[in-house]
Amino acid sequence: MYNKDIVLHKLYEDDEVVVVVAPNEDQLRDIILRLLRERPMTVRELHSILSGLASEDKIRYALNRLAEEGIVESDEEGRYYAYYV
Repeated sequence: MYNKDIVLHKLYEDDEVVVVVAPNEDQLRDIILRLLRERPMTVRELHSILSGLASEDKIRYALNRLAEEGIVESDEEGRYYAYYV
Protein backbone atom coordinates (compact mmCIF):
# COMPACT_ATOMS: atom_id res chain seq x y z
CA MET A 1 0.00 0.00 0.00
CA TYR A 2 1.69 3.20 -1.19
CA ASN A 3 1.11 6.24 0.99
CA LYS A 4 0.55 9.30 -1.22
CA ASP A 5 2.11 11.57 1.44
CA ILE A 6 5.47 9.93 0.75
CA VAL A 7 7.19 11.93 -1.98
CA LEU A 8 9.63 9.99 -4.18
CA HIS A 9 10.96 10.48 -7.70
CA LYS A 10 8.36 9.16 -10.18
CA LEU A 11 9.68 7.19 -13.14
CA TYR A 12 6.32 6.40 -14.70
CA GLU A 13 2.63 6.83 -14.00
CA ASP A 14 -0.59 5.82 -15.71
CA ASP A 15 -4.15 5.08 -14.58
CA GLU A 16 -3.20 1.74 -13.05
CA VAL A 17 0.39 1.98 -11.86
CA VAL A 18 2.92 4.39 -10.40
CA VAL A 19 6.62 3.48 -10.60
CA VAL A 20 8.93 5.34 -8.21
CA VAL A 21 12.58 5.13 -7.24
CA ALA A 22 13.00 3.33 -3.92
CA PRO A 23 14.11 5.60 -1.07
CA ASN A 24 17.78 5.66 -0.08
CA GLU A 25 18.71 5.12 3.60
CA ASP A 26 18.35 8.78 4.56
CA GLN A 27 15.00 9.14 2.79
CA LEU A 28 13.73 5.93 4.40
CA ARG A 29 14.80 7.20 7.80
CA ASP A 30 12.92 10.47 7.24
CA ILE A 31 9.82 8.62 6.02
CA ILE A 32 9.85 6.33 9.06
CA LEU A 33 10.27 9.28 11.42
CA ARG A 34 7.36 11.10 9.80
CA LEU A 35 5.16 8.03 10.15
CA LEU A 36 6.18 7.42 13.78
CA ARG A 37 5.46 11.03 14.69
CA GLU A 38 1.86 10.39 13.62
CA ARG A 39 1.54 7.37 15.95
CA PRO A 40 3.60 4.49 17.39
CA MET A 41 3.86 1.49 15.03
CA THR A 42 5.33 -1.97 14.85
CA VAL A 43 7.74 -3.07 12.13
CA ARG A 44 4.87 -4.98 10.54
CA GLU A 45 2.67 -1.85 10.42
CA LEU A 46 5.50 0.20 8.93
CA HIS A 47 6.17 -2.51 6.35
CA SER A 48 2.49 -2.65 5.36
CA ILE A 49 2.64 1.09 4.60
CA LEU A 50 6.03 0.91 2.90
CA SER A 51 5.60 -2.39 1.07
CA GLY A 52 7.05 -2.11 -2.39
CA LEU A 53 9.34 0.70 -1.24
CA ALA A 54 11.43 -0.97 1.47
CA SER A 55 11.96 -4.49 2.75
CA GLU A 56 11.30 -5.39 6.36
CA ASP A 57 15.08 -5.78 6.83
CA LYS A 58 15.74 -2.23 5.59
CA ILE A 59 13.02 -0.91 7.89
CA ARG A 60 14.54 -2.77 10.86
CA TYR A 61 18.01 -1.44 9.98
CA ALA A 62 16.71 2.15 9.81
CA LEU A 63 14.85 1.71 13.12
CA ASN A 64 18.00 0.32 14.78
CA ARG A 65 20.03 3.31 13.56
CA LEU A 66 17.37 5.71 14.84
CA ALA A 67 17.26 3.88 18.20
CA GLU A 68 21.07 4.02 18.52
CA GLU A 69 20.86 7.77 17.96
CA GLY A 70 18.16 8.08 20.64
CA ILE A 71 15.57 9.38 18.19
CA VAL A 72 13.14 6.45 18.47
CA GLU A 73 12.46 3.88 21.14
CA SER A 74 10.41 0.71 21.33
CA ASP A 75 8.09 -0.55 24.03
CA GLU A 76 7.57 -4.07 25.40
CA GLU A 77 4.99 -4.81 22.70
CA GLY A 78 7.33 -3.97 19.81
CA ARG A 79 5.83 -0.60 18.92
CA TYR A 80 8.29 2.10 17.96
CA TYR A 81 7.70 5.74 18.71
CA ALA A 82 9.63 8.90 17.88
CA TYR A 83 10.71 11.55 20.31
CA TYR A 84 9.48 14.99 19.37
CA VAL A 85 12.72 16.89 19.02
